[in-house]
Amino acid sequence: MTIKKLLPLLAFFVSFSFFAQGESMKDKKEQIKALKAAFFTTELNLTTNEAERFWPIYNTFDDKQFELRHQKMKTYVRRMNDGSLDQITEKEANTFLAQIEDTEEELFLLRKTFMQNVKKILPAVKIVKLKKAEEDFNRKLLQQYRNKGSRK
Repeated sequence: MTIKKLLPLLAFFVSFSFFAQGESMKDKKEQIKALKAAFFTTELNLTTNEAERFWPIYNTFDDKQFELRHQKMKTYVRRMNDGSLDQITEKEANTFLAQIEDTEEELFLLRKTFMQNVKKILPAVKIVKLKKAEEDFNRKLLQQYRNKGSRK
């Protein structure tokens, strides 16, 4: 598996663990959303017009992506960690893999649709910067989480 495929999963697991601590998941999600909005707006240098059109599309995409990951990946993680993998049959493993592949495909199609929509709003240069900003933000979030964990 390449790093490009692992990064979204890692971000999901980190955010899932991050949300599980302290404040409610909804509060943490809103905090992260606000930080992400500020970070992206700065990194992309969005005009007022671009921001007004971009954020509703991005927020819808981000919410759908979160739901997909939260609902389906949570089931997969539970299954992988419950000890039943040692007794899984080949047929069950193939079914499990098919479910994982379906979720990955849903995420890909969601991202593809998002990109098609955002191309109508932002120039290609800003879309490339968006991809980098997403990776940078996730990396910073992960680093913050690690730093917070090491202080305990």
